[in-house]
Amino acid sequence: MTLMKELLSPANLITVTGAVLTVVGITAYLTGAANLSVPTLFYGFPIFLGGLALKTTELKPTKRISPKSELTKAKEKGAPELIKVVKDVTRWRYGQNVHLESSLIALELWDQEKPPQLIEIEELETVEGYGIRLRFKIEGVILSRWQEKQDRLGRFFAKGMRAEILSPNKDELDLLIVPKENQVEVTSQDGVN
Repeated sequence: MTLMKELLSPANLITVTGAVLTVVGITAYLTGAANLSVPTLFYGFPIFLGGLALKTTELKPTKRISPKSELTKAKEKGAPELIKVVKDVTRWRYGQNVHLESSLIALELWDQEKPPQLIEIEELETVEGYGIRLRFKIEGVILSRWQEKQDRLGRFFAKGMRAEILSPNKDELDLLIVPKENQVEVTSQDGVN
């Protein structure tokens, strides 16, 4: 299923369409079908080049842990900003180095050479309500810098939220954005508590 999604990226579809039109145009030109060769070459080759240009700046959707159908009731009461974050990082992006690039820059959690990489997102249902878990490969931004920004991180993504930072290993961190009230006990599919 994941391979199929990668094959059906917008950049791939545009590139293949352009390539097919170009091949049809060249074939028509070589067989003397002038009515077909001019339009297909005229449109096909630029479409093909445009698809290749998109492919060079393509950013794949982040791995989503929770199925779309889960947590419907929790989402209805949850912060709409969090739902927007989930939608944003689980779609194809173009022209960005990493997911949430502008947010990481604004939070001063950015390293130009080795920016943090969002590798998965999970929607959570906590005692207090709807939240998300973002797993980052921390790359050039050390864990202590994330911890310094912990108070700001929850407020940054949505009003009335707080952030928890967990480090499952030295190269990754989990950023939990959850409602502020009381202590949260998170149940996660991969065992993060």
